[in-house]
Amino acid sequence: MSIALEAWSKPAGAARGMSALRAWLWTLAALVFCMVVVGGATRMTGSGLSITEWRPLTGAIPPIGEAQWLAEFEKYRQIDQYQLVNKGMSLDEFRTIYWWEWGHRQLGRFIGLVFGVGFLAFVAMGRLRGALLVQVAVLGALGGLQGAIGWLMVASGLKPGMTAVAPVKLMLHLTTASIIFAGLVAVAVSLKARAAEDAPASARRVAGWLAVAVLVQIALGALVAGSKAGLIYNTWPLIDGTLVPPLKDLFFTTPWIENLVDNHLTVQFNHRMAAYVLLGLAIWHALSLRRHASGGKPARRATALAGLVVAQAVIGIATLLWQVPLALGLLHQAFAMVVLAMAVVHWRVLAARPA
Repeated sequence: MSIALEAWSKPAGAARGMSALRAWLWTLAALVFCMVVVGGATRMTGSGLSITEWRPLTGAIPPIGEAQWLAEFEKYRQIDQYQLVNKGMSLDEFRTIYWWEWGHRQLGRFIGLVFGVGFLAFVAMGRLRGALLVQVAVLGALGGLQGAIGWLMVASGLKPGMTAVAPVKLMLHLTTASIIFAGLVAVAVSLKARAAEDAPASARRVAGWLAVAVLVQIALGALVAGSKAGLIYNTWPLIDGTLVPPLKDLFFTTPWIENLVDNHLTVQFNHRMAAYVLLGLAIWHALSLRRHASGGKPARRATALAGLVVAQAVIGIATLLWQVPLALGLLHQAFAMVVLAMAVVHWRVLAARPA
């Protein structure tokens, strides 16, 4: 044991330890990415309310035998989603939606295990300490909180009269997952020593705002998904026959703030407008860096980010025009995380201090 610890204390061992730490963080980020995609599939297949109880430990064991499956099915048949949407569903059909939700929760448990084991190991080896320890611990705490947020989201859909989860709870759940994902990427990128890049200070600030804008757009997209606003107003570039709907249609509900969540027209319009702002900012940022004297890596990354935002916009338009088919809906959600990862990498590299 002492020999191993001595090896880790040497420069080569320290480098290997830092590489292992980065690999662990990237693995966690990849797992969170998968979690978001599986969560999207769970939502789009209407599976999220199939498990009506929150059992963090015992819930890891799925029903075994016909009697247990029938018991789980009976619990589901008591909620309004079954009564109003899926009445007459067979036991085999219930198994399908159950496995989606069980898989989503199981993946969350696996992420918690990977984080917990890795965290303790790297603390013991001295690789996690100081500010880095605090950053990673905060991300871990957010991950634990995410489990509770997920159950609060599910619980909102189990209330009388509800056939799906509340859009605001869905937004909170997806946004928290996105923040965790962005945080993991940011910390992983910051651990690699880099030469200073020649870029204006303003470019560094804009890169940070771009990352924030992507997060905001993901949150607005969650409201569209949660309210199923993507299933109506399936035209582009016009929405309800116009580029900008009249205020009386955007804010017909009182209090006015409820329109931001419950008004399908407002929810979708906000998502579209934020997309245009993000697209314009990304393209302007790329062009600004390309005009900079050195150009180089910052300009190439900014151009790649702008290209990803354009691609995501095209996917979003196609998803809307085809009324959110499963494949396109999942691609749109997954690609949003790709855009977020690129935005965070670009920001962190620009903001990094020279090695």
